[in-house]
Amino acid sequence: MKFFQRLGRSLMLPVAVLPVAAILSGIGYWIATAAGPNVVSAFFGAAGGALLDNMALLFAIGVAIGMADKPDGTSALAGLASWLTITTLLKPETVMALTGAAELENVDAAFGKVQNVFVGIICGLIGAWSYNRFKNTKLPDWLSFFSGKRSVAIVAAGLSLVVGVLLFFIWPVVFGALVAFGEWILTLGPVGAGIYGMLNRLLIPLGLHHALNSVFWFDIAGINDLSNFLDGANGDGVRGVTGQYMTGFFPVMMFGLPGAALAMYVTAKTNRRKAVAGILLSASIASFFVGVTEPLEFSFLFLAPWLYALHALFMGISLTIAALLPVRMGFGFSGGFIDLVLGWVNPLAVNPWLIPVMGIGWFVVYFFVFRFIIRRFDLKTPGREDDDVAIETGTPLTAGGGTPVSAVPTGESKYAAIASGFIRGLGGAGNITSLDNCATRLRLEVADTTKVDDAALRKAGAAGTMKPGGHSVQVVYGLNVQFVKDAMEDLMAGREVDVADPVAAPPTVAVQTLAPSIVRLRQPIEGRVLALSDVPDAMFAEGTMGPGVAIDPTGDTVVAPAAGTVTTVFPTGHALGLTLNDGTELLIHIGIDTVELKDQAFRPLVSQGDQVKAGDPLVSFDPDRVRAAGFSLITPVIVVSDEKAEVEFVS
Repeated sequence: MKFFQRLGRSLMLPVAVLPVAAILSGIGYWIATAAGPNVVSAFFGAAGGALLDNMALLFAIGVAIGMADKPDGTSALAGLASWLTITTLLKPETVMALTGAAELENVDAAFGKVQNVFVGIICGLIGAWSYNRFKNTKLPDWLSFFSGKRSVAIVAAGLSLVVGVLLFFIWPVVFGALVAFGEWILTLGPVGAGIYGMLNRLLIPLGLHHALNSVFWFDIAGINDLSNFLDGANGDGVRGVTGQYMTGFFPVMMFGLPGAALAMYVTAKTNRRKAVAGILLSASIASFFVGVTEPLEFSFLFLAPWLYALHALFMGISLTIAALLPVRMGFGFSGGFIDLVLGWVNPLAVNPWLIPVMGIGWFVVYFFVFRFIIRRFDLKTPGREDDDVAIETGTPLTAGGGTPVSAVPTGESKYAAIASGFIRGLGGAGNITSLDNCATRLRLEVADTTKVDDAALRKAGAAGTMKPGGHSVQVVYGLNVQFVKDAMEDLMAGREVDVADPVAAPPTVAVQTLAPSIVRLRQPIEGRVLALSDVPDAMFAEGTMGPGVAIDPTGDTVVAPAAGTVTTVFPTGHALGLTLNDGTELLIHIGIDTVELKDQAFRPLVSQGDQVKAGDPLVSFDPDRVRAAGFSLITPVIVVSDEKAEVEFVS
């Protein structure tokens, strides 16, 4: 499931550009239909079509970037190389040359439909896999020019040749089966229309719906529903019949899917609603006005596939009901508001006023059903993706890690030594596929989680490990985690680093004076003092970060609890580290998970290296904004340099 959640998020990159493109194309179509083809309609149509006509290519590049270990143009280039290789190999002209066909018309029609989203996603995955696997490849000196990232696109193109050969044999079979199945559905009347509508949606993610659409909308099986409707009284359409394979799309596209979008918005986590509102609103506008539904559908397809299956069922029901009722409507572009207005006076349109009535009903159905199911089954729709989960604790943090202060090297060699131990504990550099960090922990993706040795990580300096699921691993370290992460990257990239192993061969170390067992501080912010176990975060509550207390604040400014030096100010402003004059190292963390607010609610008043005295302002923040975003303001005050310390606040 984690793979599909990640794939779903990757698809948001290309999907985000589609609503505007759809609206531009719709405006162009609207102008052309109302006033005849002209320069303005051609301009808008070309502007929107530039993206809509190349949607599959956008998916290839977007998936390649999103599924790569790191956002990197190299993976995008590999996705593009894969797309060009496969689509060129399978285009009708190439197939004609490969098969010796006398005429282009003799080439299987399936190869005229090979540039679809399904192939685009495959190409994106090929590009991402090639990047993840070969970005650090080292070749012999005489081939060194092609080492590392330069090899990625080459590998992707080579792998795409193999995939292209497989699709050469597989794709015509799939396409032919879809056409034959569509022709059988014709015999089922309104029920067949419903089956078609459901399958149309189920095939959207793969881009294979075009094969099925051609059976019903064009003159492959003698129906020609779309063309006959557009021809109006001058064509072969039959009033009351023509349009039955299009009418049911309007209520769902214009009303149903926006209802689903509203349900996803209200069920999103409070602190993430603002982030998802933009894409859901723009996608709803595209669906309502133009009938381009992919931006909305792809927003939950891979995150909540069962919800998408329900959407496909609803579409089928809508087409069945519309085919049974005395209502008929068609479109030239899609089932949106623009086509509804343009087709309203078409001689073949029957009771078009029923479509908005049906649409209101579908809006209600989609909203309440989606909202209920999302909450009941905790589906990971936009804004509800998995957060960090249970932590497997180890030794409480000491001087920036889990190793006692007197047992670790100093300076850069300390971080290199810890980094070396972490790499070994994570199964070696080859097992680490992605590396990043937050305020206090490393966030990694590994190829094989069974190679992760929790005991070795704690021995090397980790305070504990977190395993959110899938291939994700998090290593809790402390305030100086950035330096460990940098050292790990240097070691994994083969850059020379002075590594002193604190386990195998401890170097001479600087002995530091540890803080006393009782650490007396001025309370850094007004509010009720809580036990650390009351903090709604396992990492703090279980003492993984170290001993301390917490405060449920009533004020809006954090002050220095004692004289010392500001050692760390996080860019978001939500946390800072202090080294007091007696050597005690403190972490003050304002709120829980407030890093997600970025710098929207916090304003640091000091900088790293500043000398402060008790009572000096350190950070101001907006408590109302933090609470409105759904975060707890409980503020832990942690001693990270002595696992046996006890914190007392004094006047």
